[in-house]
Amino acid sequence: GFEMAIATSQLTVAQLDVVTVPAGKQYAILNILVCNNSGSAATFDLHFIPDGDSLNTNVNRVVNSVTVDAGDTFVWGTDNRIMLSAGDTVTFTASSNALSATVSWIE
Repeated sequence: GFEMAIATSQLTVAQLDVVTVPAGKQYAILNILVCNNSGSAATFDLHFIPDGDSLNTNVNRVVNSVTVDAGDTFVWGTDNRIMLSAGDTVTFTASSNALSATVSWIE
């Protein structure tokens, strides 16, 4: 059967790997929510980084400096699932620690 799960994190200015696929697994990313918990706008980048690669804005950034207004939530979802293999990561950087991210997937 399928396993479904979520991961939640408070984003940081430094690179934060929110989901790393374990050995022997494959994940289909279902959606990503980024909530602004502060009174002012904040921005974030989203990267899907293949196993063995490093964060590189010219290669693996898929969302670039999206602004999330105070109290709002950014919703990322698609009918075409992103498939990740062992060692791949869902990674964020943010303009502040005001943002929280939730990533959901099925195995």
